[in-house]
Amino acid sequence: MAAETKIDPMHQFQISPIAGNLDGSALIFTNSALWMLIVLACIYGFMLMGMKRQLVPGRWQMAVEGMVGFIDNMVVGSIGPEGRKYLPWVFTAFIFILFANFIGAMPFAVTGVHAFTVTSQFTVTVLMSFISFAIVLGVGFWKHGLHFFSLFVPKDTPFVLKLLIAPIEFISFLVRPFSLGLRPFIAMFAGHILLEVFGNFIVQGLNAGGGGYAISVLCFLFVAFVNALELLVGAIQAYVFALLTSLYINDAEHLH
Repeated sequence: MAAETKIDPMHQFQISPIAGNLDGSALIFTNSALWMLIVLACIYGFMLMGMKRQLVPGRWQMAVEGMVGFIDNMVVGSIGPEGRKYLPWVFTAFIFILFANFIGAMPFAVTGVHAFTVTSQFTVTVLMSFISFAIVLGVGFWKHGLHFFSLFVPKDTPFVLKLLIAPIEFISFLVRPFSLGLRPFIAMFAGHILLEVFGNFIVQGLNAGGGGYAISVLCFLFVAFVNALELLVGAIQAYVFALLTSLYINDAEHLH
């Protein structure tokens, strides 16, 4: 009985091979890769349906234009007019995280399909943050050369304080790519664990009968609340990633 009622919230994050195996196959296709392709296909379909360029835009066109305009305003507001050249990456990061979070939160399990949230893998989110920082470093050194290091030394600071502040600012800068990738990962990871745990409580309460029914109802309401909250958090995390990327590029552009 103990084995039957055991809760394993980490099982949903397990990467399983669909083709090949993890023991040394030259080519491996996993559930993570499958759902990443599904996310990309949904993004492609969404953008394709919204790029009809009709004189009177339909719902899809308005949705796509509104989303692109929203990120464009954010990038220009954070970096300035020259920020538009960074719009392709910032928008790509935003829409990928947004769709990955939303698709991973959909209740496909009721149909027997177990969705895999690709943003619950730290390797995915931290890779995206490293791309953002590769852009930051490339822009900083391309535009300012070694003067880019002045970013770590505030202006008009006494020399003694510069010796203390510069190492702190440098370490803080090195931590940025990890913290940038950690936010969306933690948000999805924690939310899915809560859903898995309380989802098991619902089943166990129904199996127990009696007072277990009341516990199941309470857990169901909590799961519904967390699921709605996870959708909100997923959108916020996509926005935060795009916003912080824009602000970090602004530092490289203007050395504030």
